[in-house]
Amino acid sequence: MTSHPVADLFSAEGRLKAIPRRAPRRAQLLAHLAETLFDPARSYTEREVNEALLTVHQDFPALRRYLVTGGLLSRTKDGASYRRQQQPGSPGGPILSVA
Repeated sequence: MTSHPVADLFSAEGRLKAIPRRAPRRAQLLAHLAETLFDPARSYTEREVNEALLTVHQDFPALRRYLVTGGLLSRTKDGASYRRQQQPGSPGGPILSVA
């Protein structure tokens, strides 16, 4: 079995040890989180996004912001709904920064 390229970022309990500072490594992590935590066929409330991200790391606001600004999650203008993007930056709603 080949290990996932981001496996070393997680503890044995499945928690993220730290959010990588290096952009390429962080991008790998974010792609993994988007793929494993969010179904592209449904929309999520901000609370659902926060709860999903909290399962892997305490700093869920930073992870949510990185996912949105990286184009992995789109967010409605009012911030009420989030959706996983099939490809980063693909159509499906405005890509706005999260406050």
